[in-house]
Amino acid sequence: MNAITTDHVQTYIDGSAGRLRLNRPKALHALNLEIVRAATRALLNWRNDPSVRIVLIDHAVSPDGDPKYSRGFCAGGDVVAIAKDVPDGGQVGRDFFFQEYRMNHLMYTYPKPGVVFMDGVTMGGGVGISCPCRYRVATERTVFAMPETTIGLFPDVGGGRYLSRLRGRSAQYLALTGARLDGADCVTMGLANFYLPSDVLEDVKAQICATPEKTESILAGAAITPPPAKIAGQLPDIDRLFASDDFETILSDLEADGGEWAMAQLGILRQRSPTSCKVSLKMLVESPRHIHFVDEMRMEFAIMIRMFQSPDFAEGVRALLIDKTGKPQWTPATPSEVTDAMVDAYFQPLPADEAWTPLPSNKE
Repeated sequence: MNAITTDHVQTYIDGSAGRLRLNRPKALHALNLEIVRAATRALLNWRNDPSVRIVLIDHAVSPDGDPKYSRGFCAGGDVVAIAKDVPDGGQVGRDFFFQEYRMNHLMYTYPKPGVVFMDGVTMGGGVGISCPCRYRVATERTVFAMPETTIGLFPDVGGGRYLSRLRGRSAQYLALTGARLDGADCVTMGLANFYLPSDVLEDVKAQICATPEKTESILAGAAITPPPAKIAGQLPDIDRLFASDDFETILSDLEADGGEWAMAQLGILRQRSPTSCKVSLKMLVESPRHIHFVDEMRMEFAIMIRMFQSPDFAEGVRALLIDKTGKPQWTPATPSEVTDAMVDAYFQPLPADEAWTPLPSNKE
């Protein structure tokens, strides 16, 4: 299999497939710079290798049945390490996001099909390595979300492009609330195109590695009908109550509705970073205007460089992941204090020597 294994990721050729397996079970396989660099290196090696006809992305399977392996496909990026480094200049974050976005862009423009198995928690950075794949497999264990507004960030890694292409006002709802979707929801929303029971995955992967030209038929043959999608019944309310691109209007519409579902969403949004929510809404307006994915990533990097060094990111990580109080103190604290000028400043292009660039051989 020609395995190349680091502490946190395995990259190797299996039959006619390049295999990329995340292997940080204690961190729900969250991405770090080691994983990003190893994955990028493998993808570049496989790009022009005629023996590699497809790329499979999943998480490592426990050799002894340890359940912590199966809880997550990829829980995002290692934001705790990034937040702890901000007082020292933020170089960890700059390096991570620069290289992660290069990997995301490489995957989006990759000439060979990818198949991803979103078996478990798939959030943030996990979404960024899933959505570029041609074949996206959900299971009964899938938990999909872009929960960045809970930690003072925004749905990045191409989230502007992927979310803004969803039906109706789903993008605004998912970006603002960080709502969690199960596997059936993902199929209904088009975020996954196959629903498989988790106990058949290893056999399916073996078949794809052996006969990649039959990938679609293999997945279709193993797929089952998902259970009813909860989000299907919520779509009319989502379209009606998240119709505005103005955050205060969404809040007032939810309050005016007064229904149980609307009030639950209102309660959620009042806990989110007001700055993150307003930036996220503007990003969803701006993203569809970018024809090329390279421009999307350039915009997102400029936003991220400013946001991860803002007070809300450190406070969000502290409250959610370090102290785990669940009660962040946002700055500014209220939506009315976040002005249009403050939001617009996040979207200004970076100086040329600080701006994001794709891999030199991977430009659109």
